[in-house]
Amino acid sequence: MRKLFLSAAAILALAVTTTVQAEPLNDVTITTSQDSVSRTPVKLEELPEPVKAALQSEPLKEWTPTAAFLVKEADGREYYQINIKKEEEEGSVKIDKDGKPVK
Repeated sequence: MRKLFLSAAAILALAVTTTVQAEPLNDVTITTSQDSVSRTPVKLEELPEPVKAALQSEPLKEWTPTAAFLVKEADGREYYQINIKKEEEEGSVKIDKDGKPVK
């Protein structure tokens, strides 16, 4: 009888946890940190104008931006890391808010 009661309780608990529906996440900003560096996603259309201009200059204009992140390092440096793609090739560039490359 005791095993039957425990089995019923376990099945009930399983049924309750599987019927919960998660709400979709809208307008959520996820920031990741690793080794005192934070990366915050940025919409490509929200990049500063100098960064957009740098992406349209040689040799980057042949590449298509796919994602962008604002990177803040522990020493106070800030720059944008932009993932880029050209045909099957993928890469990333680092550009500061003034449109200059970061090394």
